[in-house]
Amino acid sequence: MVRDGEHLILVTVCPEGNYEEGEIQFWEATGSPLIPLSDFSDPIIMKKYGVKRDPETLDIVNTAAMQKHIMVILKIYWGDAREKICEAIDKIPLSCLVIGNRGLGKLKRAILGSVSNYVVNNGSCPVTVVKQVEHEH
Repeated sequence: MVRDGEHLILVTVCPEGNYEEGEIQFWEATGSPLIPLSDFSDPIIMKKYGVKRDPETLDIVNTAAMQKHIMVILKIYWGDAREKICEAIDKIPLSCLVIGNRGLGKLKRAILGSVSNYVVNNGSCPVTVVKQVEHEH
C-alpha cells in the first residue's frame, strides 16, 4: 500500500489516564509531536510518552522503511480511540487509513462499540479494515 518515497504515519491512541508526571499533559489535547522511527525505536523515549514498544511492529516498519525508502512517523493521542483517530485523519492530514479489527463477537461489539466501524462511518478519508487472523494452535 505504500510506494517508494511516501510517508507512513502510525497513529496510536492510549486510554486517558492520570498523567501528572512527564510531558504527556502538554499533548493530551493535540496529540504528541510527530515522532520519527529512530526515536520510537528507543525505549527511553517511548517511556516518556507512556507507550510500550512493540518489537514485532518495529521490525515490520523498519523493514518497510529500508525496502521501500519510506519515512515512518508515529503520532500518539490520548483519549477515546474513535474520536482521536477521526481527529488524526483531519489534523495530520491522512489521505487514507488502514485500521485493525480486534475481532470482537457481536455481543461485545454491540456493548463496547467498534472503533473500526465508527471510523469507517465517520472518517473523512478512505478506510481499509484489516481483520485479525486467528492462529491455529
